[in-house]
Amino acid sequence: MEWSLHTAEELMTAMRAGAVTSGELTDEAIARIERDDEVTNAICVPDFDRARAAAHRADEARARGEDRPLLGVPVTVKECYDIAGLPTTWGMPPHRDFRPAEDAVQVARLKAAGAVVLGKTNVPLGLQDIQSFNEIYGTTTNPWDHSRTSGGSSGGSAAALASGFGALSLGSDLAGSLRTPAHFCGVYAHKPTLGLAAGRGMVPPSEPAWPVDLDLAVVGPMARSARDLSLLLDVMAGPDPLTHGVAYRLALPPARHERLGDFRVLVLDDHPLIPSGSAVRAGVNRVADALADGGARVERHSPLLPDLTEAATLYMQLLISGSVARFPLESDEQLRARVSGLDADDRSLDAVRLRALLFSHHDWLAANHRREVHRHGWRQLFAEFDAVVCPITPTPAFPHDHAPNPMERRIDVDGVDYPYFDQLVWAGLATMPGLPATAVPAGRSPEGLPVGVQLIGPMFEDRTPLRLAELLERKLGGFQAPEQSVPARSSAASSVA
Repeated sequence: MEWSLHTAEELMTAMRAGAVTSGELTDEAIARIERDDEVTNAICVPDFDRARAAAHRADEARARGEDRPLLGVPVTVKECYDIAGLPTTWGMPPHRDFRPAEDAVQVARLKAAGAVVLGKTNVPLGLQDIQSFNEIYGTTTNPWDHSRTSGGSSGGSAAALASGFGALSLGSDLAGSLRTPAHFCGVYAHKPTLGLAAGRGMVPPSEPAWPVDLDLAVVGPMARSARDLSLLLDVMAGPDPLTHGVAYRLALPPARHERLGDFRVLVLDDHPLIPSGSAVRAGVNRVADALADGGARVERHSPLLPDLTEAATLYMQLLISGSVARFPLESDEQLRARVSGLDADDRSLDAVRLRALLFSHHDWLAANHRREVHRHGWRQLFAEFDAVVCPITPTPAFPHDHAPNPMERRIDVDGVDYPYFDQLVWAGLATMPGLPATAVPAGRSPEGLPVGVQLIGPMFEDRTPLRLAELLERKLGGFQAPEQSVPARSSAASSVA
């Protein structure tokens, strides 16, 4: 029996029943990577010897009667997380030889839960792209169509999951980096509420691994089922023991509802600054129909929704000003000359991004104040609704585009070109105010590419969009392997699950 495309929950049930060992699962996953990953290139740093040793220890622990949340489950970890003894480069050639001495806090939590780490997954340079390629590790392709991107910056993790390389993966999200690859590869991901999961050790190799509270960026789970997202989030969530964990303990509220018919959902399918392609609109409508068929209250408009144009503008201001502070692009003199050439009335997102490269602290504080206005607006919205369903990007996975200057790239939406980074407006809708958002598969495009949508929930009510994702999985079906490349599960496998 092949186990590689089963969920973590199914693997845990099978191991507890004695149907398979962690050693067998790990060997199968490694064999699959060695056989299939040459073209996909999802696993950039294999750690197979230590994985086999960890699987052996997991089997010994189970034989002694131990049982932990992920005991013996093969998983992968995004390259940007520190794992003691393995490279952490963020795809940056000057740091190709950097090897941290200590695990990131989330890697430590994975290992404490009993997971078996197979290796690390590929990322873009500095995690600064919607695709995953760099000079050190090369390009990760989409398992559904190798001529297209798997997404970024957690593209290696999404491609690994779709290919059966481990049951779970650790990712991160600043600009849709969990949700976009999940959407492109047909898997699940959850962007937690800002600050819910400690991020120490998910840090550029040039910086110390301190317990810093990040703005916008989060760490989060990726999986092949909605229930697996909750399983991994339970391992990941909680404050850093060096800071907030000294005084605070986690107590997430339960999901607002258990039945699909009790949910109140606002559905959005288009944005004022960039249209949604027909395949993505169809995916959103497929979810809306499933909600309505399940008895949920579905609305298409609400005066409580914060202004989408201002939300996108604020997101770009906060994103770009923060990113350029860490990874400078060019001299201030060059930037000032470019900004001075802008028309004073130019409010395009290209102009917003360019001006944000020169943000002062005063400018950032003004944007942050407007963010708080939006957060209050979301609180009012979520008094009337339980979740918002909307696109993740305007299109399915697009062809590889490695033009050196990403600011000059374009994205094709149903035959019309738009600035490449304008496609981030949907990711930013949840990221800017720090809201949780769950990416779920929602069918395929006419070309057969996966299409996903995101379920945005109230701040610190992560279990609400996660529960909604589980209910939708039952209505719509969940993960499907690319090109049905894996044999159908046998009745024996189904009985174990």
